[in-house]
Amino acid sequence: MQCDWAMQRTLSWIFQHRRCVRDYERLPEHHEAMVLWSMTILMRRRLARAGARTDGK
Repeated sequence: MQCDWAMQRTLSWIFQHRRCVRDYERLPEHHEAMVLWSMTILMRRRLARAGARTDGK
């Protein structure tokens, strides 16, 4: 059950990016690149937020 929840949460984060919601890409490699790009943006935002919290102390 824990794994299902983690997978659903991860998919919802990916689908927040417009190009990952629909199948715009013709090649699977392009879609994979868009997923990696969206997860990179997500992690960058989280790291920037975490850095701002630690710098403010």
